[in-house]
Amino acid sequence: MSDGATGPDGAAPLDPAIAERLTRDGAGLVAAIIQDDASDQVLMLGWMDDEALRRTLTTGRVTFWSRSRQEYWRKGDTSGHAQFVRSVALDCDGDALLVRVEQIGAACHRGTPTCFAGGELPARSDLRPSDVERGSAA
Repeated sequence: MSDGATGPDGAAPLDPAIAERLTRDGAGLVAAIIQDDASDQVLMLGWMDDEALRRTLTTGRVTFWSRSRQEYWRKGDTSGHAQFVRSVALDCDGDALLVRVEQIGAACHRGTPTCFAGGELPARSDLRPSDVERGSAA
């Protein structure tokens, strides 16, 4: 991962005003939620360090840090299923990014439009706020 002095391509590091707003995990990473700008569908979750975020903001293509391969990867370079950045927002705690994209092709490495296709878990969906307030949510 980048040490913050310069990027691997010799470019300036991530803007310090942005970097100071980030709350990174122990590995120096921030979660990046990828959402389709046209449909609002959540497509995937990836991880970014300062350098991956810098590349994403400056190139207009989403770049992640691969925790398993320990290297940067730009979505679509091998699959052709690219993500073009439309906007990037930082959450209130600074520990998650919302990256809205124009998705070309499948977002998931398994070839599905979203990494969340078919992954629904059983959860209660019958509760209303008033149930919780009355203590009847048990």
